Amino acid sequence: MNWTLKTFNELTIDEFHDIFQLRINIFVVEQNCPYAELDGKDRKAHHFFGQDDEGRIIAYTRIFGPGDYYEQPAIGRVVVDSEHRGDGTGNALMKGTIENMRKLFGDVEIKIGAQKYLVEFYGKLGFRSTREEYMEDGIPHVYMIRPPGLL
Repeated sequence: MNWTLKTFNELTIDEFHDIFQLRINIFVVEQNCPYAELDGKDRKAHHFFGQDDEGRIIAYTRIFGPGDYYEQPAIGRVVVDSEHRGDGTGNALMKGTIENMRKLFGDVEIKIGAQKYLVEFYGKLGFRSTREEYMEDGIPHVYMIRPPGLL
């Protein structure tokens, strides 16, 4: 797996295409949530993604700095290709995302709006539920915070 971190302006046209194809395939098609995937926030974000040996993007997150999305740095659009779920790719994706956030912003609190069924997964990575639940595109979500000082 090859991992890459880029700003929006550093993405190639092919990377941009493949990231959006993955996001649409999972969030819109697989989860049956018709919504506007292009939300204008990608221009502010750092884009962290993993490519397999054939160069196919199979895992992705977008990273926001303090004040870009929430008061604290945040993670969004966490996605892993369905063929790679359960093989450790999601864990590697999140650990790499957290490490890149440390490099970008220091050892700070991180916020994520997690799909409720993934609370246990994120909990193993140090995130704690705020118990503040909300619905997004018909899917129950909960805000989670990862405190600073965790390895």
